[in-house]
Amino acid sequence: MAEDADAASRRPATIGDVARLAGVATSTVSRALTVPGRVSEATRQRVVAAAAELSYVPSSHARSLVSGTTRTVALLVPDIANPFYFGLIRGAQRQLRAAGYAQLLVDTEESAEIEAGTIDLMRKSADGVILAASRLDERQLAALAQRQPIVTVNRDVPGVPSVILDTPDGARQALLHLRSLGHRRIVYVAGPADSWSNARRWQALQAAAAELDVELQLSGPWMPHADAGATAADAVVGTATACIVFNDLLAFGMLRRLRERGVRVPEDLSIVGCDDVFGADFCEPPLTTVAAPIEEAGRVAVTMLLDTIAGTGSGRTRAILPTYLRARRSSGPAPA
Repeated sequence: MAEDADAASRRPATIGDVARLAGVATSTVSRALTVPGRVSEATRQRVVAAAAELSYVPSSHARSLVSGTTRTVALLVPDIANPFYFGLIRGAQRQLRAAGYAQLLVDTEESAEIEAGTIDLMRKSADGVILAASRLDERQLAALAQRQPIVTVNRDVPGVPSVILDTPDGARQALLHLRSLGHRRIVYVAGPADSWSNARRWQALQAAAAELDVELQLSGPWMPHADAGATAADAVVGTATACIVFNDLLAFGMLRRLRERGVRVPEDLSIVGCDDVFGADFCEPPLTTVAAPIEEAGRVAVTMLLDTIAGTGSGRTRAILPTYLRARRSSGPAPA
């Protein structure tokens, strides 16, 4: 019996132990520690004193059962290895931490199926979800928003809070930059076929090309990885004097392949990327690219989501963040 008593004294205190010491029901302990306004001040103090004496630490699961919240937000990204998402992850995490929330990060591997399955799993383990560059269609996103709080980044669906990076305007800036350097034959090296951002950039480039008297071609779709850049580079050599590329990773792969083939950048072919990820200014030559406030996008998305979770309806439901062109040595005058 003595051994049983010693074992009991060594185990972590439970809510039942606190209730017995304070002389109240376990439900009263729960209310006193999570919603103290629902018990008298004398009862609250008695429960707090008992919990302190027993070194009682309420589990996160127990707190969630009482409050109905987990203080956790899921952030879903299509490719966790893509440095574009580093800033988004950091910005969201800092904003969540400041609000007393934890971030659960999920890589959906560019798969709409994985994304949909993960969101369904998150319904009980997260208070809300942030979807970056979602591969789901508008109907699916609208339906999801009816079931749980979500915010999209780089998707614009009616009725769904969204943060949008204005990369179409950045693409227009890139085209104007190349045209000012004398380029008239330009290729857009496209990203995934199901990418909403990719479609919007192509539409913006087509409209701008007509105004600037530019012969615009389309190459792709390509996966947004450096490995795809070699094939993309082979496809465009000899067809134009400049390329606007879906993202920097694809552009990195192109630069490597062009160097292997002896194609000089920018003397023979100018390259412009998008995202201004880490390494864009370290590659050879440094990459001209469209930059965006990625960390700010993460912070704004969290603010929107927490407002949706709280149900206050007082915040923004749509934010458009500007982009700008950073000119470096990968773009130059058109060949004579």
